[in-house]
Amino acid sequence: MKDDYKKMYLHLFNAVTDALAFIPEDNRAAQLLRTAQMVCEELYIRQGEEEGGKIIHFIK
Repeated sequence: MKDDYKKMYLHLFNAVTDALAFIPEDNRAAQLLRTAQMVCEELYIRQGEEEGGKIIHFIK
């Protein structure tokens, strides 16, 4: 079941990222979606740390 949530999370996160490409950056809806993505990503990372998982940070 946990893997199902991971798949759903990743699918939704990526879909939101794709949709944001069509919304101007200064749009309030875009700002809300980006903030929600950041909060979800932080929760996702914390869950992995609590379960003893390894976190890999990518540098662009």
